[in-house]
Amino acid sequence: MVIINNFEEYRSHEGKILGVSGWHRIDQQQIDKFADATLDHQWIHVDKEKAENEGPSRSTIAHGYLTLSLIPYLWKQIADVRNVKMEINYGIESLKFGQPVPVDSEVQLQATVKSITDLRGTIKAVIQANLAIKGHAKPAYVGDVIFLYHFN
Repeated sequence: MVIINNFEEYRSHEGKILGVSGWHRIDQQQIDKFADATLDHQWIHVDKEKAENEGPSRSTIAHGYLTLSLIPYLWKQIADVRNVKMEINYGIESLKFGQPVPVDSEVQLQATVKSITDLRGTIKAVIQANLAIKGHAKPAYVGDVIFLYHFN
């Protein structure tokens, strides 16, 4: 884990891979809970039998937005940004889903610091997020996650 205490330390990582998270297994229970929370019960996510017979992965798959919602959890395994009054998840740009994440797959986030900008005291960090799937060459997604920080 990388510890970042201020803007200058953050900027020293610009253009570099900051790190990778641990592996996280996405099981059917997590998929079902996400379906309940988002009211998205599409069969490809929750109907095991139909997905095994008709789905492209021959199993249920995680919702794309479920995999995105893991970013804060996995990010905290990569970076400990300290001395912050406030941190805001500002947005995601240029995100592309590369392939579905089959149930019981393990995923891992790789974070690269694309840019760090001081906007009159608000620090804008653009982090390239690459979600790898264990055993697959192509990532689940690649996109730029934007965080805003107000350091003490």
